[in-house]
This record gives sequence, structure tokens and C-alpha cells, in this order.
Amino acid sequence: MGVTANRTTGQDEPKTGIEIRDVRIPPVGLAGTLRYPPNARAVIAFAHGSGSSRFSPRNMAVAEGLSARGFGTLLFDLLTLEEESDRANVFDVALLAARLVDAVRWLDRDFQAGRPALGLFGASTGAAAALVAAARLEGRIGAVVSRGGRPDLADETLDQFARRLS
Repeated sequence: MGVTANRTTGQDEPKTGIEIRDVRIPPVGLAGTLRYPPNARAVIAFAHGSGSSRFSPRNMAVAEGLSARGFGTLLFDLLTLEEESDRANVFDVALLAARLVDAVRWLDRDFQAGRPALGLFGASTGAAAALVAAARLEGRIGAVVSRGGRPDLADETLDQFARRLS
């Protein structure tokens, strides 16, 4: 696969050959799980919202389905344990988007066989963070998908981005 991780589970799903790694995303060491099937078509980073974590049953089910169809997935916590204790951070779209940008840059650095195509999957406030991160990454993200999200929270950033393009 070519991705380095601080810690690996050393697991592969027996029938599919999907590699599963526990990772730490710099600079703050956010915990995550990277699932990477052989010859993955793209990697999709998940942006959880409203205080959810990488263990969200819904997002885990979506990630498993995507992996079974040849997509790599990165489920990671957007906030540290200390940050989670302040409920306002759950709605800090700028902070959540910055963490997504960090994750994408980490993926780009750590994939040794080239930069994979990337998508973002946002849920709740994570949907707004995914849109803001995609705008900040200026063309690096191929798709953004929202599940029950709050894309309206990204309006101001998207307006600024659109003005820069015109």
C-alpha cells in the first residue's frame, strides 16, 4: 500500500485483502483507521460532526461498503479528547476543516506510490467542514458527499472562495 502509520493493527480482512491500519494524523496526533483495499480507486476521508467519532456505526458501515467496492477510507477523530469536552468545538467549522486539510496533506505525504484520488464524506457539521476543506485544497478533492449534513454552515467560506475564482 505504501502508507506509513504510527501503529498498525496488522490486520487484513481475510476474504478481501483489505489492509486495516490504526493511524495518528499530525500535527496533533488525531486517531484514525485507514482501510485500504488492493488497487484502491480513491481514498475517502470522513468528517464526522456533532461530537461523533471514528466509531460512528453509520459511518463505519458506509466505509466498509466503500472498501468492499474498491475505495480506501479514512475514519478519524476531528477533535482531541480535551477538545471534545468543549461542546463549542463541535460547531467550529473552521477547526474541523483545518483537521480535514491536515488529514489530506498527511495522506498525500504518506502514499509512496503517488497521490490517490481523494473524496470527502461529511456528516452533520462535518459536511460543512468537508466543503470548506475542499475549497481550501483548491482542486485536490474530486468529490464531496454529505449525509444529513449542515452545508449551510459553509456559506460564508464558499462565497469567499467563489469571489476569488471570479
